[in-house]
Amino acid sequence: MDPRESRHDLLADRTGYDENFLGPAVPLALPVRASVETVILPYTHFSVVFRPDRRLAASTAVCIEGQALLDDVPRDDVWAYDPRLPREQQAGEDVYRDNSLDRGHLVRRLDPVWGAAAVGARANTDTFHFTNAAPQADVFNQGKKLWQGLENYLLDHAAEFDRKLAVLTGPVLQDSDPPYRGIQVPLRFWKVAAFMQDGALAATAYVLDQSPDLSRDADRAFAGATPGAPPPLGPFRTYQVPVSDVAEITELEFGPLPDVDLMPPMRAPDERWRRLESYEDIAMQP
Repeated sequence: MDPRESRHDLLADRTGYDENFLGPAVPLALPVRASVETVILPYTHFSVVFRPDRRLAASTAVCIEGQALLDDVPRDDVWAYDPRLPREQQAGEDVYRDNSLDRGHLVRRLDPVWGAAAVGARANTDTFHFTNAAPQADVFNQGKKLWQGLENYLLDHAAEFDRKLAVLTGPVLQDSDPPYRGIQVPLRFWKVAAFMQDGALAATAYVLDQSPDLSRDADRAFAGATPGAPPPLGPFRTYQVPVSDVAEITELEFGPLPDVDLMPPMRAPDERWRRLESYEDIAMQP
């Protein structure tokens, strides 16, 4: 037996994301259009809403217990297919082999790693499923650094409250995404964080953009790419955006979260998406 598969023996027992984790219900982000087929895959402290037609997740959702996070669980970087889906429906090693694409965690590795040591170790392993990955440029810059640290920043912000987060994340799946090795590579990713603030549910939303160059024609950039190479993805740009805009560009339903958005609602159109250069740029008050 492949040693990477032996760890899946108990996947059927995974309970997944708890929509009542914060108290007020924060449901999974599901497609608005009934014609979009998805499969819900529960793991330890998180769930993946998977789209077999794209071989990628439509959305993920994770419960983060800030006061019980474990920081001593080593990463093994051993990625595996989820046996609950046919391998051909998953963007696996064939997509990431011998190129510059990273297997970008959607649910960040450390986010579900909390509680008892055995549970945390299981959650850590669960994040290394191809169903929880999407191709991202391997260039590391300030935009990606901001993106990867958002949960830590938001947990710090919530320290005087419950230090709990419900974080929904996924790629923006569009028909125009460039094709590569049997998939279409998403150019943008989104994240919506929900938490309790002053006794009430609150939310903030973000977009990570890896488009080649927004000042140029993207079709021309893709057409000029080396044959067989990944799309020429650009530097990461991180934005705080209205939750309602994430719902619009993803065609996903976010339940109560657009109505509890902490981003000021009255902004000029050219400032509607706030580019983040540091965490101090994040708007956390309505």
